Amino acid sequence: MSESPLIDSIAAAVQSRPEDVPLRLHLVQLLLDAGRKSEAVSHAAQALQYAPDDTAARELMAKAIGAPATPPAPATPPAPAAGPPAGPAGVDWRAYEEQLSDVIPPRFTRADDVADPVRGAADRAFDVEVSTVRLADVGGMTEVKQRLELAFLGPLRNPQLRAMYGKSLRGGLLLYGPPGCGKTFLARAVAGEMQARFLALSIVDVLNMWVGNSEKNLHEIFEAARRNAPCVLFLDEIDALGHKRSQLHSSVLRTLGNQLLAELDGMEGNNDGVFVLAATNAPWDVDGALRRPGRLDRMALVLPPDAPARAAILRYHVRERPIANIDLGALVAATEHFSGADLAHLCETAAEHAMADSLASGTVRMMEQRDFERALAEVRPSTASWFATARNVALFANEGGAYDDLAAYLKKRKLL
Repeated sequence: MSESPLIDSIAAAVQSRPEDVPLRLHLVQLLLDAGRKSEAVSHAAQALQYAPDDTAARELMAKAIGAPATPPAPATPPAPAAGPPAGPAGVDWRAYEEQLSDVIPPRFTRADDVADPVRGAADRAFDVEVSTVRLADVGGMTEVKQRLELAFLGPLRNPQLRAMYGKSLRGGLLLYGPPGCGKTFLARAVAGEMQARFLALSIVDVLNMWVGNSEKNLHEIFEAARRNAPCVLFLDEIDALGHKRSQLHSSVLRTLGNQLLAELDGMEGNNDGVFVLAATNAPWDVDGALRRPGRLDRMALVLPPDAPARAAILRYHVRERPIANIDLGALVAATEHFSGADLAHLCETAAEHAMADSLASGTVRMMEQRDFERALAEVRPSTASWFATARNVALFANEGGAYDDLAAYLKKRKLL
């Protein structure tokens, strides 16, 4: 909290409404009056991002950086000279842009500049993120991690070895398995491990009621990923976006599927540095063309957490709850086939029982083993229906051995 409650209040309002240029400029003036020039420069630069031609914003920027004030405009403006647009007299905006590059990136980049990709307005709409999750944060999934290391991480860390073996970074990985087992979290961890940006795409980001706009949205999302390379582009619920075209009765969805194939092939742009990860609960509904070489040509089965992973997940979800006399080993043994989401729901249900008893008795107590036993009587693994379907696929639709890893798991668990 600063010494000025008014500045704090307006700063909070600006944070909730970053596109409100007049409000931000008012904050800049208050900061200048308070002698806080460095903060004023930052906010003035951000105002110029939203309104690059705003005279008041330019004048306040000039004032903040100590440049001469803008002279009064002549009655008849002179003919524009060649080159960049003129600013206040004596102000070299390009020089100041370089000086302020650590404060805020430029609105536009020039063809002769070599700069890191920046997020534009379109990228903000698609939530380009920087992931802080690492693979070490993911419990279990040893085999999936090894597959990711082979497909992406190892070649990326060793460019000379990759070049010697001619290993390409093109193509993608399809994560499949029962819902709630951490496919999205794993994709974020891959982005964090690669120190790459992360962009998640779902069907709602693409579909539009107007003809041609869905394909345009899909292209713009891939363009955002290309501008922000290296970037992990995560296609969630890929079976909805790339359903088997032989089963589609909608020409719109068929056209959208064709557009997705073109984007994955790089026909609409260069996909170097764009690592495509897709997730689905129903890989058998994904169009076969999406799994051809150079597209989503690798598959990895993401299974419910094993015993060590379940223990880690349970510890995570009770870490800030009041617990006493919890038999973690018994809980781990009783939650086989539970997904990560099921385990979170189990802890939530146990907390509800403990809180209900506290409210009824008027005495606050700790969460105990009896609360988890009552929760286990209510919560069932949500993966059962998925494995019932997967069993039929492994038995009767395992063309070319695509689901051999699934069949091996089902046999190991005596489900096949």
